[in-house]
Amino acid sequence: MAHHDPIHLIAPRAGLAQLNERSRDIFRQIVESYLATGEPVGSRNISRLIAMPLSPASVRNVMADLEQLGLIYAPHTSAGRLPTELGLRFFVDALMQVGDLNEAERQSIQSQLSSVGEAQSVEAALDQALMRLSGLTRAAAVVLTPKSNARLKHIEFVRLEPEKALVILVGEDGQVENRVLTLPPGVPSSALTEAGNFLNARIRGRTLAEARLELETALGEARAELDQLTQKVISAGIASWSGGENEDRQLIVRGHANLLEDLHALEDLERVRLLFDDLETKRGVIDLLGRAETAEGVRIFIGSENKLFSLSGSSTIISPYRDAAGHIVGVLGVIGPTRLNYARVIPTVDYAARIVSRLLGG
Repeated sequence: MAHHDPIHLIAPRAGLAQLNERSRDIFRQIVESYLATGEPVGSRNISRLIAMPLSPASVRNVMADLEQLGLIYAPHTSAGRLPTELGLRFFVDALMQVGDLNEAERQSIQSQLSSVGEAQSVEAALDQALMRLSGLTRAAAVVLTPKSNARLKHIEFVRLEPEKALVILVGEDGQVENRVLTLPPGVPSSALTEAGNFLNARIRGRTLAEARLELETALGEARAELDQLTQKVISAGIASWSGGENEDRQLIVRGHANLLEDLHALEDLERVRLLFDDLETKRGVIDLLGRAETAEGVRIFIGSENKLFSLSGSSTIISPYRDAAGHIVGVLGVIGPTRLNYARVIPTVDYAARIVSRLLGG
């Protein structure tokens, strides 16, 4: 127990999960004030805000204990307190009420995203979804998606080495993509030709993700008719087109301008400039978002919990979205300052991901 805690606001052997109701209330006020204004808050203001009657001196005692626990700190410019990243994580995990969206909010998001389903391509659909998500959350919106969402026109195999072939993918939009495929041992040229014919009869007008689902079914039905080595070529091709490698991902960011709103000081401007630099270095962002692809539901990274944004002190709230077969094919969400309105942004991102999944056929 801290020596300056005469009124026992903090339980013995105080820990993050052992704060009593009074100290939680004071901590909550500090965090909510920070999320609303970005400014430090002092004991006098806290004593006015909390429901229980406590003097500023008593509040200061509790704040000192919260500081000792690493939940808040005093910036050098003020006697007030701000939450640390640990404090924000504790608030988000233990204290914050993340309510579900009400019907009006759901309708608003649904109407905002309704045009996504009318887009001419998956990229255009995601682009529209991001612009609307950015507007709803007042943060930068991001999506990680497979590169090859173009609709296919033709596939051709060209042998490079005994166990390597070049796969040439031609899209309906004229885009050509080349991939190197490792072949099973002993594959004759006739098997490559047969595999190409089999694929071309089934892929036209489909994206790689759609074609993969179609081909997995078709391959199961046609095993008796296809040569064993041809089956292996087709299976190897399907596996390589899963879109799971980072190199096969693209990052789209929209709403940078939202990060320039409501800046309080030069250090805020520097923080945003660093975040812009992070977003330009897309490899790190792709790696970060990729970590959420195997997770169910929303993931939250606060500040230096993710090394990528440790300098800019930014938070990331992301959720996976799915294709028609229920497979996770990408991640969307928002990046913004650590004082995001978490209680609102978390359910908004979650619901937006579900709407995008539905509109894209998931």
